[in-house]
Amino acid sequence: MLKEGREHKVNKSNVLYIHGFNSSPLSLKAEQTRLYLAEYFPETGFYCPQLATSPNEAVAQLEEIIKQQSESQWFIVGSSLGGYFASYLAEKYQCLAVLVNPAIKPYELLVDYIGEQVNPYTREVYQVTPDHMEQLQAIEQIKPTQFCQKKNNYLVMVQTADEVLNYQQAVEKYQHCQLVVEAGGDHSFVNFDQQLPKIAQFFNLTDLRLTMQPQC
Repeated sequence: MLKEGREHKVNKSNVLYIHGFNSSPLSLKAEQTRLYLAEYFPETGFYCPQLATSPNEAVAQLEEIIKQQSESQWFIVGSSLGGYFASYLAEKYQCLAVLVNPAIKPYELLVDYIGEQVNPYTREVYQVTPDHMEQLQAIEQIKPTQFCQKKNNYLVMVQTADEVLNYQQAVEKYQHCQLVVEAGGDHSFVNFDQQLPKIAQFFNLTDLRLTMQPQC
């Protein structure tokens, strides 16, 4: 639920899927999530925008989607860089979030990508700039501690053979949260679709569906 200093009546549940760097709503995990929700939880809204290339613009874009349905219960799934954005939004709006092979310090990782990039899905040509690194660092969140409530807001899923990110960084930062650590795999998170029932359970989508049914 949105944290806006007052209570909101929840009348719908929505899942916001945030894709990673140089990715798109057409990525495999985004499509698997959309199809799974459509089949098993059709009453749950699904949102997965094509993110702007500037971190500040991407965050503003995601916040606008949430604010447009401020009376909804929002759940967030973020992959890679999307996981980094998801942690920021989860803290700001007190949402449950699933982080899939999340980037922990993208402002260090993406330094090697400064310059011209081409999105393989959209074919958009754009620039990654040093200012983007500063924008990313500005929204970094502190790690949840053992005794803080916010540790319960995260389900973090990593695979140990991630060829892009060091999975141990995510395990260390989110050690007090719910963790799924799978041996092998890769950065795409192999067999992600098999984790979707666990994600739905973490979000309590079944319970929400029952409570939102009209009463006779």
